[in-house]
Amino acid sequence: MKAANIDIEISEVGPRDGLQSIKPIMATADKKRWISALAEAGMPEIEVGSFVPAKILPQLADTAELVAYARSIPDLTVAVLVPNYRGAEGAVTAGAHKITIPLSVSETHSLKNVRRTHAQMLDEVRKIRELINTLPVDERPVFEGGLSTAFGCTLEGNVPESKVISIAEQLIEAGCDEVGISDTTGFGTPNQVTSMTKGIWAAVGKDKLTGIHLHNTRGQGLANVMAALEVGLTTIDSSMAGIGGCPFAPGASGNIITEDLVFLLEGMGLKTGIQFERLMQARQILRDSLPADVELYGFTPDAGLPKGFTMATPQV
Repeated sequence: MKAANIDIEISEVGPRDGLQSIKPIMATADKKRWISALAEAGMPEIEVGSFVPAKILPQLADTAELVAYARSIPDLTVAVLVPNYRGAEGAVTAGAHKITIPLSVSETHSLKNVRRTHAQMLDEVRKIRELINTLPVDERPVFEGGLSTAFGCTLEGNVPESKVISIAEQLIEAGCDEVGISDTTGFGTPNQVTSMTKGIWAAVGKDKLTGIHLHNTRGQGLANVMAALEVGLTTIDSSMAGIGGCPFAPGASGNIITEDLVFLLEGMGLKTGIQFERLMQARQILRDSLPADVELYGFTPDAGLPKGFTMATPQV
């Protein structure tokens, strides 16, 4: 949920979506330093990992430890991804504040990504809802259904908007608190962002969709952010240095870059709550923690803030 003192919430997904796509494994101690630095920069929500088997994504094998660590950071929403009920059990035990289960609108991608059909994934959602409902109300994590490959699929091609809306309805009916739309493969365009958002809102209600996850595979990332802002979405996922993608969707690369997103939003007069100098310090920790041949991206980090630039968020 967006904090009262910011206009647009940035959800940093680098520790999960970024690191899962990089072959070198970042040390747990370095991940903790990075997460702390991101939080100190004012990041309100961080997706710290995913509860997947270590043999599939060894880069994320320490997620439970990272959740426990991140929960000790004041005012930070600790988010995780889970592929199924078993992953949700781990997330609930660890104490994550937010759990996202990805349901690929492209069933071909779903079978590749989580090895389950739509019907099987919806069964997982129902089971997870039952699990969450066993917790005291004030201890229940927010349960989000991620509409993956919502804008198109490298395996199937076109994904009809009507199918995206139908899956969104089914996720809410199965027990998700909310849904999020994801341009997993970087197919999306601004008109799609606008149309799809309005369609889902009409089907499930405005309160059930507030966020979007975008990739910059074809250079449309920030253009799609502008469409998201114009239509009224208030949470944008991004990854520091643009690291990440989807290892199970051929050709999918490049999350939108947190540093450039902060510059865009703050330049528009929208408060993100981010301290830019501290954000650059977090980027340096990331740089120091990965091999030199792992490429980091970002126009704003390379060029610096313009002379006389004023952030909408007061800088401490």
